[in-house]
Amino acid sequence: MKRLLALLVVLSLPIGASAQSPTNVNQAVGSITPDDVYRRIAIIADDSMMGRDTPSPGLDMTARYIAAEFQRLGLEPGGDDGGYLQRYPLTEIHASLDVKVDGGVDLVTGQSVVQVDGGPAPGGVTGPTLLITGAGELGGRAPIAGAMVMLAAKYDPQRRSLTEDSQQLLNRIMDRGPAAVFLLADYPDRIWRFFVRLQRPTQVLRGRVTGSQEGPPVLAVSPTAALELLGMTPSPEGDLAVRTIETLSLTVTATRDLSETSAPNVVGILEGSDPLLKDEYIVYSAHMDHVGFRGGVEGDSIWNGADDDASGTIGVVELAEAFAMLQPRPKRSLIFLAVSGEEKGLWGSGHYADNPSVPVEQLVANLNADMIGRNWPDTIVVIGKEHSDLGATMNRVNEEHPELGMTAIDDIWPDERFYYRSDHYNFARKGVPVLFFFNGTHEDYHRPSDEVSKIDAEKTSRIVKLMFYLGLEVANAPDRPKWDPDSYEQIVRRATP
Repeated sequence: MKRLLALLVVLSLPIGASAQSPTNVNQAVGSITPDDVYRRIAIIADDSMMGRDTPSPGLDMTARYIAAEFQRLGLEPGGDDGGYLQRYPLTEIHASLDVKVDGGVDLVTGQSVVQVDGGPAPGGVTGPTLLITGAGELGGRAPIAGAMVMLAAKYDPQRRSLTEDSQQLLNRIMDRGPAAVFLLADYPDRIWRFFVRLQRPTQVLRGRVTGSQEGPPVLAVSPTAALELLGMTPSPEGDLAVRTIETLSLTVTATRDLSETSAPNVVGILEGSDPLLKDEYIVYSAHMDHVGFRGGVEGDSIWNGADDDASGTIGVVELAEAFAMLQPRPKRSLIFLAVSGEEKGLWGSGHYADNPSVPVEQLVANLNADMIGRNWPDTIVVIGKEHSDLGATMNRVNEEHPELGMTAIDDIWPDERFYYRSDHYNFARKGVPVLFFFNGTHEDYHRPSDEVSKIDAEKTSRIVKLMFYLGLEVANAPDRPKWDPDSYEQIVRRATP
């Protein structure tokens, strides 16, 4: 009778409640080997991948390789149109700008002056120079038509654009047909760096570039150059004033052609075994891109990024292979994500976080690996432990597996703000608890010498095993991870528009 009762209890358990056997878990973990790690990193950090720039043929080759691995492992596709690839739009800008100054200091295009809006002026435009300061109505007599208008404007960091008053004044000026407009505003350094990126001969930006692309060229002048040009800092405050500067002559020649392109993410999904919990997902992520071709150093112009971040990317592939071996599968589902565009501004993860394979509310955790193949053989920095109870789970799992010889320490570089500088942050701002596995930078960081020959594959394999045990624990836990309330307020609520 007791045996029958015990059998009935077992049969009454949910289908997904049976745990993976130690033997099966050991077999899965055993599939993560230094040889496999090294071999796979060598594939995507090879010169044939041409540095995996975003976008580039080498990046697409890398994405196809990872997609083929996901398919071979039996993962379900989580990308576009039933495939493993998710592509996001980019705009390629081909720009040239020449500004000649007679009667003042030179404006160096791409450094002290950049085009931020408006259409081309391929034949060059010139005219009388007007300086408009203050705020108010232009009036009907301001001689704006055909003029080179220098507008003292105010920048609003919260809006990430001109203030509403300055924008309205600019719109009224544009309606009157100036030859060109020079914006003299108090741009923050980070905004100016972004403008400078726009003025490179060929530049790629995420998404569709907005703006009229018609009408007179609109150029931004750096605060330092504006001061040198006019001998003063023109103010957007006070009553509006318009005056002609007869001693200053400006000529602008500009072209700006746009073309649309795209870049890939790769998404594979392993469905969980629990009838209820399988609708919740843990995301393993890493960025497969690097910086492509750069200036040659000691004869090498291909920057292969073996540690940054072929190491993390192959870690995700190894994790997918290990979890695919488990029987039964973990209770929660797992998403294995290789993104691109991290080096350009977290583009691919930003697109995926905005357009996930499943509703973002069903994502319970993101475990991100970026550079896990170098530095200390027995230590990995895990950033973000203080922001959710994932940190406590991480510490407990680490203690339970001393055989790995790997200590997961807290962030030792808080002033570097690495928490905000890799792909996990795009999940955190959406309310998904995250942890970031990172071994820190080194002398080969963002240099052509970041080669596979310098990877510590044995150490990398132990970090990946630690990530496996952590993901398995979170996948089988009865409750999803929880944010620290103060961190949620700081990171999630303040990131919400």
